[in-house]
Amino acid sequence: MFSLFITALAIFTLIGIGLYFWQKFAANNPEYTLPPPPVARGLFDDDTSIAKLEAQRLASAAAERDESLLARAKNGERVALLESYSNGDANLYDRVLVELVRSAASDAKLLSLMSYVTQNELPVNRTLATAVIAAWKKSPDRAGTAKALHFAALSDDPELYRQTVEQAIELRREGKLAGVLPADLRALFDGEF
Repeated sequence: MFSLFITALAIFTLIGIGLYFWQKFAANNPEYTLPPPPVARGLFDDDTSIAKLEAQRLASAAAERDESLLARAKNGERVALLESYSNGDANLYDRVLVELVRSAASDAKLLSLMSYVTQNELPVNRTLATAVIAAWKKSPDRAGTAKALHFAALSDDPELYRQTVEQAIELRREGKLAGVLPADLRALFDGEF
């Protein structure tokens, strides 16, 4: 019996030594190591510096693009209007259109801008419509009346459209719209409404 006890003790010792060396080998083997813990990017993550830097970079690039478009509009480049419209930023589009209207010093440049806007089916803002109406009031005629009413209607400003209609009626009463019959005015009003 004593020999069985000694034999069992020797076997358990050999198994223990084997397990010890096997565990030590596994700890040094990269195949059996755990991956590093993942970087926390969740609800309570404090490491937002990368996202903030990326957002700042994008905001800076957008501001540079906006300034470039506005500078080009001040120089009278109408293509800047189409580019600002394709960006989808309505505020930027409005600012570029205002700059283009300001740079259109003559009636010919304003007519060219009006033509560009209508050919590309771009939105009309109040500034452009007001400039068209002011140019029309200098020398009112049938074609100018139609353009003024059209641009007032495209501006989606009911008050501006109402004022334009009233001005057309007043100019007709004063005799400045010679050759334009009341029925013609009515047809223009209804057509643009």
